[in-house]
Amino acid sequence: MMEQIEKIIQLEGLKNSVKYGGNANLKAVFGIIMRDHPELRSKKEELIVITKKILDRINNMPLDEQKAQLLKLDPNALNIKPKEIREKVLPDLPNASGRSIVMRLAPFPSGALHIGNARMIILNDEYVKKYNGTLLLVFDDTIGCTKYDLEHNRRRAKFVLPESYQLIEEGLNWLGVKYHKKFWKSDRVDLYQDYARDLINKKHAYVCTCKAQDFREKYKRLGKPCPCRSKDIEEQLERWDKMNDGSISEGGAVVRLKTGMTQKDPALRDHVIMRISDAPHPRIGTRCRIWPTLEFSWGIDDHLLEITHIIRGIDLKKEGDIEKFIWDLYGWSHCEIILYGRLKFGDEFKLSKTFHRNKIEQGEYDGWADPRTWSLQSLEKRGIRPQAVREALLNLRLSNRSIQFDRNEIYALNTPLIDPEAYRIFFVKDPVKVIVSGIPNGKYVATPLIHPSFEDRGHRTIPVTVKNNSATFYISKSDVGEQRDKAGKKIRNPAMKPGLEIRLKDLFTITISQVKKDIFANFKEFKMTNVGIRKIQWVPLTNHVIVRILQPDGVIVEGLGESNLLNLREGTIAQFERYGYVRIISLSRTEVFCYFIN
Repeated sequence: MMEQIEKIIQLEGLKNSVKYGGNANLKAVFGIIMRDHPELRSKKEELIVITKKILDRINNMPLDEQKAQLLKLDPNALNIKPKEIREKVLPDLPNASGRSIVMRLAPFPSGALHIGNARMIILNDEYVKKYNGTLLLVFDDTIGCTKYDLEHNRRRAKFVLPESYQLIEEGLNWLGVKYHKKFWKSDRVDLYQDYARDLINKKHAYVCTCKAQDFREKYKRLGKPCPCRSKDIEEQLERWDKMNDGSISEGGAVVRLKTGMTQKDPALRDHVIMRISDAPHPRIGTRCRIWPTLEFSWGIDDHLLEITHIIRGIDLKKEGDIEKFIWDLYGWSHCEIILYGRLKFGDEFKLSKTFHRNKIEQGEYDGWADPRTWSLQSLEKRGIRPQAVREALLNLRLSNRSIQFDRNEIYALNTPLIDPEAYRIFFVKDPVKVIVSGIPNGKYVATPLIHPSFEDRGHRTIPVTVKNNSATFYISKSDVGEQRDKAGKKIRNPAMKPGLEIRLKDLFTITISQVKKDIFANFKEFKMTNVGIRKIQWVPLTNHVIVRILQPDGVIVEGLGESNLLNLREGTIAQFERYGYVRIISLSRTEVFCYFIN
């Protein structure tokens, strides 16, 4: 019985460790054991000791060895198993039976789509596939029309970026999203103006010339109507015409929908539905100067485009309430609105398109494919696969609760997709010299496998020349001291000290003699007689290349890599052993620049 329990702990521990980069979490693994085997709870104290012992052993294995052990226990463990995702993850749409489902994507073209936008896109795409429906792409390009506010001679925070139209379509294509028809709201401004004028004629809307701050403080906050609300239709239409012909300047008037000044939520009180902008639009120039707000244009378009179901973030609930108000005014049937909770991102994420656009314009970022943008273009260039993004976001399910996004979920799903093609490379971060004495003179060649799971791909060669019975190598600084997690807890490997034996992987075993600024060691043997010995990566003193790795948080990691990197092509995915997966962006004779994948 105990042997079977230990096998279960070993399997779950290996799964957890491989999923999270080689370090199994005791709390997570033990929680799985207790959840799946409640009959063992009476032996909780005993089992936690056993689990810790097994996980310590697992965490002392190199990641490749962990994967090999895992595959022995479960040959399918590293495969992303096919899932009926739409059936298992997504609940049925309300009132969908017997209807032709029509849904829409509504990106604002101010930059490339990013990981935060992808959830909405994937949910819509999956539901359309589930119901064999129709998906529309509607560019929501009626907000913030250019870089500059001409009247006040200042830069706008949000504006339509002309190249965004193509960037958005590129991102959708990468995600595998196929829409059926495409629209631009900027082509439909006359339609919105006609409806706004109609609402004024029907006394459902009015032109307000109050200053924004006055309206907010004197009327909206107090729940009182402003003087403009009661003006007769003739004066309202005259004001409307002046908005159109330029007699009223930008910021001088807005059209407000009579949603009511006693609404419990002040944000809904006599909501703005049209405003003036003299800024030229990248598609239609200055043909229009009265533009709709997002919720007004959607109140019209969701009806006219026959949208049946809308999926959007819970932060857009107010916009849905305005839409429903418009539908009721015209006696139109309601679309079904499904809200999902906010997706929270950690400090390492900065998902502002405005922020990233400014960094790109300043030359600090290398375009929208820079990994710090977390755009879909950046994920593609890093080597993240769309299947991993899609599954990670769908696994969050359709919930109206706020959810903390964990990038490790994407990484865990991405690893088995890229691992089979990843060329193995020795990489030394923060290099420290190791001077080894007592080696027989000669020329030696280390021949590590190109990929440990595919021996037929052959070996790579790393030549080493020994003179005067000595050779110098570089190893990672992290291999000199104890390795600890973020909390400071030791996770594997003791600090180097005299007498410690280590294996320069695929070369020979050495015994540490002195630890100073440099490490001094003595040669022991070529053949590895101790299979449990600690193995570390290395590069020769002279036969190596400089490596720089740009991470998604903007930090550049520097180190040295084996010279076989120069034989690879730009775009190649490599696994720097015991460090992570990277994609090669550029190569020169002496330096390789990479993006970190995971």
